[in-house]
Amino acid sequence: MTQAARTAGRATAPALPLKVRKLVLVLGDQLDAHATALQDFDPTQDLVWMAEVAQEATHVWSAKQRIAVFLSAMRHFAEELQAHGLPLLYTRLDDAANRGTLALQLELAITQLQPSALVLTAPGDWRVLQSLRAIASAHQLPLELRDDTHFFSTVREFAAYAKDRKQLRLEYWYRALRQQHGILMDGKDPVGGQWNFDADNRESFGKAGPQNLPPPTRCAPDAITRDVIALVNTRFADHPGTLHSFGWPVTRTQALQALQTFIQERLPLFGQYEDAMWAGEAWLYHSQLSCALNLKLLNPREVVQAAEDAYRAGHAPLAAAEGFIRQILGWREYVRGIYWTHMPDYLERNALNAQADLPAWYWTGQTPMACLHDALQQTLEHGYAHHIQRLMVTGLYALLLGVKPQAVHAWYLAVYVDAVEWVELPNTLGMGQFGDGGLMASKPYVASGKYIQRMGNHCKGCRYDPAQSTGASACPFTTLYWDFLMRHEALLKKNPRMAMQLKNLGRLEPQAREAITSQAHAHRQAVL
Repeated sequence: MTQAARTAGRATAPALPLKVRKLVLVLGDQLDAHATALQDFDPTQDLVWMAEVAQEATHVWSAKQRIAVFLSAMRHFAEELQAHGLPLLYTRLDDAANRGTLALQLELAITQLQPSALVLTAPGDWRVLQSLRAIASAHQLPLELRDDTHFFSTVREFAAYAKDRKQLRLEYWYRALRQQHGILMDGKDPVGGQWNFDADNRESFGKAGPQNLPPPTRCAPDAITRDVIALVNTRFADHPGTLHSFGWPVTRTQALQALQTFIQERLPLFGQYEDAMWAGEAWLYHSQLSCALNLKLLNPREVVQAAEDAYRAGHAPLAAAEGFIRQILGWREYVRGIYWTHMPDYLERNALNAQADLPAWYWTGQTPMACLHDALQQTLEHGYAHHIQRLMVTGLYALLLGVKPQAVHAWYLAVYVDAVEWVELPNTLGMGQFGDGGLMASKPYVASGKYIQRMGNHCKGCRYDPAQSTGASACPFTTLYWDFLMRHEALLKKNPRMAMQLKNLGRLEPQAREAITSQAHAHRQAVL
């Protein structure tokens, strides 16, 4: 065992115990010194195990920003553990003893250390959990799986809630959690007399665009991060994206500062403009906190509390605070419950039988469609796009085109810094692609190019006209929208929330339908 394998930095690490009682496994998205796996840690006989492995960057073709944020955050957390006197076995990506996968690296540690048991906070990826379970079983070692307390609810609670319900919907789970935890409540009633202020949170910026935007919250890379950037640029040189703009929080201190900055500078207008887009503006009024939350550098309770405190102090309007809290207390909890109660078969669902490949330019951004070009370029540059860009630009186009949802899932998991499968898969396959047939969301989120025109300014400088469905200047979103409704008309008629869109479809003459079908086919031939 090399010294490099013992420590993430180059400072002197606490001595390893001579006999290991519990080998405590800490994964790259569990970077919290108060994680349940560490709660009864005895430094005289227990050992923390962490490993950087190539498999976690290559099982999907991960973008450089995503790889770097995980590696940098892991190395910073390892230094924090060492500073608190916890003995640590840490394998770097470039260590000679690195076997390339979590399973093989854990197997090596078990063989060398002969621990009596393994301890793990519940991971966020079914694949990883099954792999670690298999290694524990092969070595006849107990694997103690502990709850992840970075959620308001447990998977067991969600399963019990969902058990006797014919239909799951976020809104009712969200209300139950609001009541249970007393968040934005006046006694038994919601603050403001209603649960959801979504209708107040759909404004666009108008012709003038966003005014006086606060500067982006970026963290200057320190020596550890600079080493990681150099490593990623060398080891993963052919992976998508760039690292010249890297500035994500990779420590608890940085994450807390990012939270404070969001509450002060962006939350007051977050709700009003949360669905708005503007070309060349990556950050707008969004929090940019999902990465820190999913790495466990922040606890959702402190994030939600900060937003509620801002509302009660008069700093932010109720619609903004409620809309932000709903994303964390609502969507974040809901998608986790969906994931763990429906895996592993959830990954294979394809209710619309979509079979097309993902266009190659999703990896480069080289498309003449202005909204897609902007969202893809931004994604590759920063590892980030806000939720409307993901749902109603990159996701919508893939849905309308008929891309196989598993291919869309693999792309989202690869390119975004906040992508861990428990949260990414249901949002992508379920909400974005309707691959689960309505388990996650009540209808397919489909719209023509007119929606994108209404919510931003991309169409103004685009060669395509969102009002046209056929002809040389027809917007592909609009063409594919009508084509989607025609292709799935029989299925969509069963969904009452699609009634208005199908009524509009019914007004199309047969000749117009044929022209749209022909143009959609030609577009697919051109991009696939």
